[in-house]
Amino acid sequence: MISLFTNPLILAIITPLAVALAIALDLPKRWAVRFAYVGFGVPVIIALWLWSQYAGAPQEHGYAFFTTYDTGLKSLGINLSLGLNGISLPLFVLAGVVGLAAGLYAIQSGAERLRIYLMLLLIMQAGLMGVFASVDIFFFYFFHELALIPTFIMVGVWGGRDRGYAAMMMTIYLTAGAMLSLLGLIALYWKSGAQTFDLITLRSILAQQPLRFTTQRDIFGLLLFGFGILVSLWPLHTWAPLGYGAAPSSAAMLHAGVLKKFGLYGLLQIALPLLPGGAQHWSHLMALLALGNVLLIGFVTMAQRDLKQMVGYSSVMHMGYAFLGLACLSTLGAGGVVLLMVAHGLSVALLFLLSTSIYHRTQTFDLTEMGGLAQKAPVLAALFVAATFASIGLPGFANFWGELTIFVALWNFSHWITAAAVAGVIISAIYGLRAAARVFFGPPTDVFAAVAAERPPADLNWSERIPALLLLALLLFIGFWPKSISAPLDATLQSVYASSPAVLTHEVVLK
Repeated sequence: MISLFTNPLILAIITPLAVALAIALDLPKRWAVRFAYVGFGVPVIIALWLWSQYAGAPQEHGYAFFTTYDTGLKSLGINLSLGLNGISLPLFVLAGVVGLAAGLYAIQSGAERLRIYLMLLLIMQAGLMGVFASVDIFFFYFFHELALIPTFIMVGVWGGRDRGYAAMMMTIYLTAGAMLSLLGLIALYWKSGAQTFDLITLRSILAQQPLRFTTQRDIFGLLLFGFGILVSLWPLHTWAPLGYGAAPSSAAMLHAGVLKKFGLYGLLQIALPLLPGGAQHWSHLMALLALGNVLLIGFVTMAQRDLKQMVGYSSVMHMGYAFLGLACLSTLGAGGVVLLMVAHGLSVALLFLLSTSIYHRTQTFDLTEMGGLAQKAPVLAALFVAATFASIGLPGFANFWGELTIFVALWNFSHWITAAAVAGVIISAIYGLRAAARVFFGPPTDVFAAVAAERPPADLNWSERIPALLLLALLLFIGFWPKSISAPLDATLQSVYASSPAVLTHEVVLK
């Protein structure tokens, strides 16, 4: 067994927590910032290293780098089990990369009470790394709550317009979603008879003795709507655009980019393989609700005139594609969901970062008061257009493979739902390209001309460029080499869903 403090997965969780604790002990600001670089940097270094080593790493129970530590709660079936499989690996990398980008952007933001702000971000980062490294369902949920609590505080204290109302709405909705999903997880623990939260043991027992259909139906329903609230499934989505519009940029990057994937990940890793009968029962309703995200929220996104609100609604819209992939009940659809989660996390984090950079140069998020910024900030313009292309799903970016794989799987599920979902690509192109045109091209508006005359806008500085380029680089890397994710992902999906008769087997390998 690997020593507790030499296990790379443990280090990826403990390092940001240790730095947050050091900052809480009243470190001077300059030392808090220096330590923060370590807290955000170590997890991404570990994540990228584990990604590079995954193919040759020995597997135990389907997990690489697997280790279990006794928590003293074995009688309750709770142990700290950590490991990565093909589903969790890319999301673990996503958490590390977006966490570093959000941390770097926060450090240069000049936010008030920067030390406390960085401390909360570091706690959030530790929770995110723990969510995707956990093999025990108890700690999977625990780390989510650890990451969620700082979100409410950051929105309420450092948020923008309507931050109090946004923080209250997020608290109500996300607490309700967390409680519903907790009920579902406890019911799974109780009804399985396994007397453990260990996911490996649960899979083994339920493969041999599946739960009754009615039990699967009820538990899957709790998990679907509990996780669905956390992911902003229509019509339970209203907290998300409001919260992201008010949230400080780094918090929005981490939550929309990574933490919101918790619910989808839970459905993929836990609900679908353990409750295949329940998944079959709810699949068509899930697909119809997901179309609400794609089409109804897509039209709402087109109507937005506030840039940050537009990005927030677009994030909600694209979660519809992920639920459509889940509704297909195939390994092909599930693989597309993982690809899309990673791609969406990178692109939406990049869009939130760039939206705030635009605000710093125009002093507004109102799209009707912008124009001609490309003349003053060509690098910012190029990065925003690239992020928009990625979000639309153009070839060359990771988003393309996620959406394409989901559409192929969806065609086998329902032709008409596929046709309706493809219309969402057109909607994305309309609002994305129109926003880019209004902000960067054409003549400057009178409002922006007055702002520019008083304080001429400058292009992105390197402290802003580095986190943006980091996110864009990974989008392009996966876009040109999707097999870096799809190869380990396909092997895990074939293994995890092998005992689930409701889940069809179609490979997700991308050459």
